[in-house]
Amino acid sequence: MFDIVITTFYLLLPAYLANMAPPGFANAGWLKFLDKPVDGGFRLGKDYLFGSSKTWRGLVAATIVGVIVAGIQSLLYGNLYFNEISLINYHRYWLLFGFCAGLGGILGDLVKSFFKRRLHIGSGGPWPVFDQLDFIVGFFVATYWLVRPDWQVMLVAALMTLVLHPLTNVIAYFLKLKKVWW
Repeated sequence: MFDIVITTFYLLLPAYLANMAPPGFANAGWLKFLDKPVDGGFRLGKDYLFGSSKTWRGLVAATIVGVIVAGIQSLLYGNLYFNEISLINYHRYWLLFGFCAGLGGILGDLVKSFFKRRLHIGSGGPWPVFDQLDFIVGFFVATYWLVRPDWQVMLVAALMTLVLHPLTNVIAYFLKLKKVWW
């Protein structure tokens, strides 16, 4: 059981860190010129399409971080331990995997935000379970054709994320990296 947890965590690392990238880049003031809403202020009815907190900076930041993390995984792939816990050949697919992991994760968050706005849940408002699993679903949709994980990996990913996501959010909140603890 421990092996599948480690393997799954390692697979999800680009998505996990990509999901943390938007507030990190915003707090650091990086790519400020991209701090514009993805929806351009477009409304569907009375609500924004995604919300003002979903920016081009966040989309680009998540993708960049996904690629960087997968690049580091590619460097580690030559080590026997990291080779054994890898579900893909990072030497061959690191760039494509990192791009899809980062972009897929952030697009999963964007899709969730679309539905939150339709349900009139304000930007930053909690939507339990969906707020935790959105980027993981996006990650698996975007990378499935490269990874082909079995149901056990996807189940462990969901359960692990339901624990880790709230924990990291609380830490980020206390470090003043996020405005809300969820």
